[in-house]
Amino acid sequence: MKSLLYILALSSILFASADSADTATCKKCHPTITAEFESSMHKKSSIYDDKIHKAVWDKHPAKAKGDYKCAKCHTPNATSEKEQHEGITCISCHTITSVEKHAKANKNVYSKKEKTFYSAEAGRESEKVEYKKTTSWWGNKTTVGSAYHDIDYTNENYYNGQMCMGCHSHKQNSHEFSVCTTDEEGAKEKDSNCITCHMPKVDGTATTVRLSKQHAFHGFAGARVKPEMLSKYVEFGFQNANRGFEITVENKAPHNLMTHPLRVVQLRATLIRDAKQTDLKTHTFVKIIGKDGKPAMPWLATEVVKDTMIKANEKRVVKFDEALQSGDKVEVVLGYFIVNPKALEKLNLQDEKEITEFTVLKSKHFSVE
Repeated sequence: MKSLLYILALSSILFASADSADTATCKKCHPTITAEFESSMHKKSSIYDDKIHKAVWDKHPAKAKGDYKCAKCHTPNATSEKEQHEGITCISCHTITSVEKHAKANKNVYSKKEKTFYSAEAGRESEKVEYKKTTSWWGNKTTVGSAYHDIDYTNENYYNGQMCMGCHSHKQNSHEFSVCTTDEEGAKEKDSNCITCHMPKVDGTATTVRLSKQHAFHGFAGARVKPEMLSKYVEFGFQNANRGFEITVENKAPHNLMTHPLRVVQLRATLIRDAKQTDLKTHTFVKIIGKDGKPAMPWLATEVVKDTMIKANEKRVVKFDEALQSGDKVEVVLGYFIVNPKALEKLNLQDEKEITEFTVLKSKHFSVE
């Protein structure tokens, strides 16, 4: 009897935790997924963990008023200062029931069902798993589902990527100018969408309760976490000519190669001839927003000042003037800065190593015959 009371008490504590912004409960059955999530930018989305977000917020005029409107996406579950440190949580994403579309920014609609989370799994699209205890004619007792929460596999938004569009679709400022936009073409198909690209299947069981060979990566591959997972969506082509050569960069993603207005992409090439290396011209791709023809902070921007970013499904041909010889090798590197180097000092980020370094997305060698 004492054991039963202990189990019931423990279950009530766990259920209570599941309704809060604390992910410690999830770790009990999902240790691998939780470990991935802890290193993600979703987990580090608050001003306490994301130095870039904090740097922009420190400059924002709304800070003096304490009007933190970013909270609906950066700390959606926070009702206390402690929970503000949590950023986005497991609960944040797994309780989105639908997304309302608005001109300024979309809005997540959250489920009001207690201890019911949405998820996606191939072959289970019509299932709702509720925790049950059953007793057979022979007195054998069995359980169905998780003791901590019910699982609803029927929400199609978790299969086509639409559940991401509440926060990742677009954001307008007070001038009705979109400071960032992600094409929703990438959130329509079940076979290829935001989730299949940024949360690819990796080895390891999703839970300790029901073993599986793979699970969706919960570190959320992107510019700041595991960019190598996204390198397969970029392809290089090489064409030699009499008066130079061409490198083709194909962006196979359904959105701009980089969607954040602070990002800078660079194509770097090195000519290797007779063991001597020569760095060739660097080609830069950016989308700069601003006002009156000059770069400006997001809340001031009214126009696109410059846009050379590689677009969705584009094959960008980049020409180099160097004439190549037989035996030459060309090393091509495509990488990026997560913050435009020209904006570092204005945001007081010039001394942050992670933010100032150049990250390689993909590289390849070509040989000239």
